[in-house]
Amino acid sequence: MDRPLLPDIDPSLRLSDPRHPYHRVAETLLGHEIPWRDRAHFLEGRGYILRPRLRPGWWPSWVGANKRFTDVEDGIGTTGALRHHLIDATRLSDGKIVYIKRVQTGDLESPIAIKLSSEPLHSDPMNHSVPIVDTFVDSDDSRFYYIVMPFLRPIYSPEFQYVGEFLDFGEQILEGLTFLHENGIAHRDCATPNITLDADAMYYTGFHPVKRGFLPDRSDVAPCHSRLSAGAKYYFVDYGISSEFPVDSDPASRRVVGTLGRDQEPPELSDTISYDPFKAVSNMDFLRPFILAMTNPEPNARSSAPELLEQWRLSPRKFSAMSRHWRLRVRTEPIGVRLFWDGVASVRLVVHFLKWSAGNRYPGA
Repeated sequence: MDRPLLPDIDPSLRLSDPRHPYHRVAETLLGHEIPWRDRAHFLEGRGYILRPRLRPGWWPSWVGANKRFTDVEDGIGTTGALRHHLIDATRLSDGKIVYIKRVQTGDLESPIAIKLSSEPLHSDPMNHSVPIVDTFVDSDDSRFYYIVMPFLRPIYSPEFQYVGEFLDFGEQILEGLTFLHENGIAHRDCATPNITLDADAMYYTGFHPVKRGFLPDRSDVAPCHSRLSAGAKYYFVDYGISSEFPVDSDPASRRVVGTLGRDQEPPELSDTISYDPFKAVSNMDFLRPFILAMTNPEPNARSSAPELLEQWRLSPRKFSAMSRHWRLRVRTEPIGVRLFWDGVASVRLVVHFLKWSAGNRYPGA
């Protein structure tokens, strides 16, 4: 079905009004959704079912039902045309949400991710590379295949609340970098969008893959434990511009050229002069030495990932229970606001330790 053209919109109409033209648009699939709908039966045969709007024969549930598309699950589109090669799905064997990625045979990215998900590397506790749980070739076109990964959230979703959460995040990321470097892999694009959060333990009743603050059926807000109380694990994704070297190769020979990547601040980036890719990496002031060690303008003066990890683990602030459970402050917040939220944090801290002392292993932070 072709998407209808939008007429001039009456400014007095709210989006929730069924007469709003966007309701007509929502009744059709977006252009990048159609290829996934056409592969729905194939994916179901492999054990993965797409959301209702992407299944053949879908009819909008709100049409003729006196409902708004903004209130029902199948009114939610997919993640967008810029990520047309990715789709969320439910694994039939256990009901888990996963990501399915369509890739072209012979790509450079997937072999690295698959290798890191294979034994013995997969079982290494230092491994923070996105797990690949399944791979299969497209039945209609062998030039393409699919890799299946756990459904991972952006690292800021939900927001960090406590100092201890950020400490744990920092240690895991340094562990992951150390692991990659010790196995001869330079990620080369360790920016925020390529570091992700496994929040399954936090959202113990599940969450919607697009409207991430809601339950899977969008019926209500999804309850969520804090990262500190439930535990969180972080993963690197996207090895599209990564470089791999033999583990036993001479470090001096590990040189690359190229200026691709989200972070354009490293001064050594060049398309013509080779450089070492392993060097491109408020109440939180204790982080300043680590930031300076990672961003020194002179690449040879930067600490390596193993050195940073060792420094991080020796940081005395990491072992302070009170510091770990204290809230993160916005550096610019007014003094009155700071005093209020510090008071709230003090009460929560007392409650936390009372629960802990009573034997509750995972008290709500």
